[in-house]
Amino acid sequence: MATQTSPTSRPSRIRVGSAPDSWGVWFPDDPRQVPWQRFLDEVAEAGYEWIELGPYGYLPSDPRTLAEETGRRGLKVSAGTVFTGLHHGPAVWEKTWEHVASIAALTQAMDARHLVVIPSFWRDDKTGQVIEDATLTAEQWGHLATQTERLAREVGDRYGLRVAVHPHADTHIDTEENVTRFLDATDPDLVSLCLDTGHYAYCGGDSVKLIETYGERIGYLHLKQVDPAVLADVRAQGTPFGPAVAQGVMCEPPRGVPELEPVLAAAARLDADLFAIVEQDMYPCDPDRPLPIARRTRGYLRSCGV
Repeated sequence: MATQTSPTSRPSRIRVGSAPDSWGVWFPDDPRQVPWQRFLDEVAEAGYEWIELGPYGYLPSDPRTLAEETGRRGLKVSAGTVFTGLHHGPAVWEKTWEHVASIAALTQAMDARHLVVIPSFWRDDKTGQVIEDATLTAEQWGHLATQTERLAREVGDRYGLRVAVHPHADTHIDTEENVTRFLDATDPDLVSLCLDTGHYAYCGGDSVKLIETYGERIGYLHLKQVDPAVLADVRAQGTPFGPAVAQGVMCEPPRGVPELEPVLAAAARLDADLFAIVEQDMYPCDPDRPLPIARRTRGYLRSCGV
């Protein structure tokens, strides 16, 4: 008689990686960031096999060079990342596509299958200056949904990539209310979600609940934790996201929330192939700080079964 495999004993279909973000990299070129060669060396040394591209232009944008540099370190690329302001409607399409196409082409060339799409900030991530209203109008919500679907269709048709939209602090897709509104307004066959556990907690959301409610929409994960004490101060003071990160609002697991083991268990129950990419926002940070954290985090995630 055949023996059934219990869900808890199945091999994990979650592939863990890290990203330049965990090395304090937010921009293509910044003197406070570690050189890209050091990032690649250290992310491999920490025990990761998968990475994201990070801000376009930080890692080499020539596919042959990047393939050589990642390959000799035993690294593979899981996704590229783009920022978009699609709630502005068709008027920004050409500019958006010009930005997206180069990144999508490099992502495809690295044999990755995902494009993480982050909505534009309503206040500047460096200065905290308010750029536009924090609340979208009904018309802007309509633009956001239809233009995201258009982007997903074009990226899929031209580059074979799957779009995963990333809810993010200080953007218009942030809280549970706004995330669910966006999901309900978009085609599940076109648009999936990159659930960032830290950003969702930062904005008051419950990652396990979201996975259990909208599991079919979860296409990608970012693993991150928030320091509750710092977050309470950030909320009380109305601190913008950039300065909040400088205060240490995103912390090393397992010191913060949400607990990642229940999140990973809920994701595993989806019985889907998922990437879970570690991102601990630390801009700016001491260049010697990321590697020890990355080693400890990889060990902690192994203890969670991935």
